[in-house]
Amino acid sequence: MSKPTPPLPRWADIVLLPMINLFTALFLCGLIVLAIGENPITALEVMINGAFVYKGALGYTLFYTTNFIFTGLAVATAFHARLFNIGAEGQAALGGLGATLVAFALSGLPSIFALPMALAGAALFGAFWGVVPGYLQAKRGSHIVITTIMFNFIAAALLVWLLAGPMLEPGQHSPQSSLLPEATWLTKIHEILAWFGIKVAATPLNTSFLLALLGCLIFWILIWRTRLGYEIRAIGQNQEAAHYSGINVTRVIIITMAISAAFAGLMAINQIQGVSHKLILGFTAGYGFTGIAVALMGRNHPIGICLAAILFGALVQGGTELDFEFQIITREMVLLIQGMIILFSGALAYMFNPPLARFLARFLRVRTKEKNYG
Repeated sequence: MSKPTPPLPRWADIVLLPMINLFTALFLCGLIVLAIGENPITALEVMINGAFVYKGALGYTLFYTTNFIFTGLAVATAFHARLFNIGAEGQAALGGLGATLVAFALSGLPSIFALPMALAGAALFGAFWGVVPGYLQAKRGSHIVITTIMFNFIAAALLVWLLAGPMLEPGQHSPQSSLLPEATWLTKIHEILAWFGIKVAATPLNTSFLLALLGCLIFWILIWRTRLGYEIRAIGQNQEAAHYSGINVTRVIIITMAISAAFAGLMAINQIQGVSHKLILGFTAGYGFTGIAVALMGRNHPIGICLAAILFGALVQGGTELDFEFQIITREMVLLIQGMIILFSGALAYMFNPPLARFLARFLRVRTKEKNYG
């Protein structure tokens, strides 16, 4: 009979294990790059420069990071209640619709009123798209994975109908709405820095990045410093025990899905109110699904989610540079790198857990003995 695997220290589970998974994915991708005839070290250098060093690169990386933070928080909120919300794509799409409708409804109002209301519209419409699957899970026993998948398709179909019909910009053939009122636009970060005499390259990075960081703080307070957060974590640990301890499981599941979907809905403001200033079909671009990997890699903690979001933002921006610099390394190769990281941070996240736990247990045991006899 084999010995049971010792528990992995929390610091190793949060920091060391994700780093091992990341480097394993990068190593395997490096072997693939080498196999097709390119230097993996050179490719990595180009990717890092394209994501952080070149003029304006950091702004683009943080712009993509913003989307991943919101969707990562959405997935992590549900994960804490052991709910697998993979409907962030649809919830973000509805968030974009909400922000757009509220912005048009408040046309003519000053920015101090219109902007916050448009942001609230994104969160509320996203939350609504999460409440229904949450209700079906809590009241009817419908599996949250199935319902959130189906709601992604419904949201996509709804936006196609609206943007190809009632909301189509006059004189426009591509599916998009008219420009939002300027009072509901988010300010670019390079414009804010220019007010203080700091000149940086113009990028799409806008104040939604600061709102995403604020969202991380709100998430931390909610999950670990409130009664609702305790109830969410209790349900995630053992739903039956939570019920017998007096927690209203049905109510908490519905509220959790609403909060989760509200975070996803807020993802829309980065593109719609920050860059395009109009509702465009397909603006979600798969960020909702990547948010699952961000939450897993970040161990459902806001700091981890931020770091994982920066990594995936760097992969998107640095991958664009790779595609530009190399003829053999195409956009598909960049997607392969992202897929490998998602594979090792998701499906294979704990593949190295047993050997790492045994190694650390043996290492710590040896250190303890040396201390006692030293």
